[in-house]
Amino acid sequence: MTKSKDARVTTALACTLCICKEAGDKSTGISRYTTRKNRRNTPTRLESKKFCVCCHRHTYHKEIKK
Repeated sequence: MTKSKDARVTTALACTLCICKEAGDKSTGISRYTTRKNRRNTPTRLESKKFCVCCHRHTYHKEIKK
């Protein structure tokens, strides 16, 4: 059985540009990725550069709050 307080957690990364233009300007959606992180080694929020399907370019994706 797994412990309820595992060190590894599943997090979601969302595109920063899609979130900003959500209010208007032809928003086709929000690009999201899922990843796992060790909360003991990286207690801060993750940020990585990934391809956004909505923007059609590489943008920064930040960890979102659940």
